[in-house]
Amino acid sequence: MLSDEEIDRYQRHIILRDVGGPGQQKLKQARVLVIGAGGLGSPVLMYLAAAGVGTLGIIDDDSVSLSNLQRQVIHKTNSVGRPKTESAAETIAEINPHVTAQVHSTRLTADNALEIISQYDLVADGCDNFSTRFLVNDACYFAKRPLVSAAVGQFEGQVTTFRAYQNDADGTPNPSYRCLLPDAPPPGLVPTCEEAGVLGALTGVVGSLQAIEVIKEILNIGDTLCGRLLMYDALSAECSKIILPWDPENPLNGRTPSMNDLSHHAVREQVEP
Repeated sequence: MLSDEEIDRYQRHIILRDVGGPGQQKLKQARVLVIGAGGLGSPVLMYLAAAGVGTLGIIDDDSVSLSNLQRQVIHKTNSVGRPKTESAAETIAEINPHVTAQVHSTRLTADNALEIISQYDLVADGCDNFSTRFLVNDACYFAKRPLVSAAVGQFEGQVTTFRAYQNDADGTPNPSYRCLLPDAPPPGLVPTCEEAGVLGALTGVVGSLQAIEVIKEILNIGDTLCGRLLMYDALSAECSKIILPWDPENPLNGRTPSMNDLSHHAVREQVEP
């Protein structure tokens, strides 16, 4: 049940027809894991905390650096040098004491991904590298957890939702990230944000869109981005959507899948730093 203080706190949600008291109760009971407490994870965590999502998991093995503060707004100047998970959990507590932050100050790996992800109802991925993005995608498929995935670079960003373990209304499997890209590109082929730069406020826009999609998934309202890719171009101030179809040749949930577990990632982790 919602306390009187919570009813007052969430009243702008509660008066929404598609949310109401029952919807706010769903948010309170939800458990969401956020991958990365960086540029995208910051607005996702802050808005989900403000929205009253009851349990927020934060996984990140990095510490706050001065160069992070241009876009990672969940951290403050006096957080430099601290683990990002601890800094983010502190901000969440300041935003909403009714939210429980569970910190995982570690790197997501093939060994721990299923164990950690299975503790939550839904995953929001805001990582900054392809290896982790593919690992999260595959682990969510095997754990049967919805995945709201986002990425940014320079002046552009994208958001989509994956439910690859389910079929659509016609019985066709939903796409996974491997329907967009079959496998991670070789290290160094695509420049990172550290190498190419990123507009700080862009992460706020895309991360906020990602938080909205998480809330929609929890409440089962609106039109899902499952099977669609939303793209935002900050320089032209335009949004566009494209259909992301299931690729029957993809190695995860295609007609003849070649991946049955996360062992592919374990092998890669042994050869990559």
